[in-house]
Amino acid sequence: MNTIQTKNTGIGLFNTDSESLEKYMHTISLLEKKYAVAKKERKVGNPALEKRYAIIVPCYNEESRFPFSDFLSFARSNPDVLLCFVNDGSKDNTLAVLRGIQIESPNNISVYSLKKNSGKSEAVRQGMLYMHKNFNASLLGFLDADLATKPEEWLQMAKHKEQYPRFGAIVGSRIQRLGADINRNDNRSLLSGVVKKFIRIILKSGFQDTQCGAKIFHKNLVPFLFSKPFKTPWLFDVEIFLRLQQKFGRSTLQKGVLEFPLMHWSEIGDSKLKLKDSVKIPAQLVMLYYQYNISNKLKTKSGYSIFDGKNSLVTNNKLKVGAASA
Repeated sequence: MNTIQTKNTGIGLFNTDSESLEKYMHTISLLEKKYAVAKKERKVGNPALEKRYAIIVPCYNEESRFPFSDFLSFARSNPDVLLCFVNDGSKDNTLAVLRGIQIESPNNISVYSLKKNSGKSEAVRQGMLYMHKNFNASLLGFLDADLATKPEEWLQMAKHKEQYPRFGAIVGSRIQRLGADINRNDNRSLLSGVVKKFIRIILKSGFQDTQCGAKIFHKNLVPFLFSKPFKTPWLFDVEIFLRLQQKFGRSTLQKGVLEFPLMHWSEIGDSKLKLKDSVKIPAQLVMLYYQYNISNKLKTKSGYSIFDGKNSLVTNNKLKVGAASA
């Protein structure tokens, strides 16, 4: 199979500063045509079902910055790892780019496309469920498309987890320490520090970093952790830990989850989390604490929380007499 020759400067597939728009769109057109031919010949769309590992990569409007060569090199060097790129309803040509890389390594690259943009948390959730349903990987996880964490280190995490089979999950930790190359934006680190304190209070655990984008789970945990939609768009990592607490119990959470100090992590590009969203985080954390730690304790025998809108004990400003003892 002949490889489409494209430039890869920085982490992007195309260098739009030096290439004309005409040439750029011609390359996109070639990717789409090549995918159509390969699909017709059934050379894509059916990656091998038996893989040891599966990595879900959520993608939204990644057309000009997608690290095509890095992912392709990893896929070709690690045939036992299945890469699943989830197109989160992108408005640009991200889907064409993803189909282009799928053509180059069809045996271990899958593309799952969502019709509308639903956010990173939902893209990850849908990708995890899709891979769990259709493939037989024993360890499934995710990382960010910007390669802040390299897939090579994700694989190291997975192999480290295999040495300790009693643990159900392993999560990356961006701990700054001697010998590690951890580059974080100081301003974001300050915000992360505040958020981290809130999270520790909620989780009551000693985990160093719940927000790192690299996490891996045993396949048996996937239905429990990902079947229900997450309640927040930016704090789904925290929700995963809260769900793990429900699974393992608060006192035994640290006995069920491994924390893996990363050797390399880089802040790449601007944060998609805007200031107006950042200020909502404390309130969202409080909401999560209520939902996962208090709500269940306030449910009536009918299964509804006493504060659940139309199903609450107080509806239309009228007290339901006898409801409390029902």
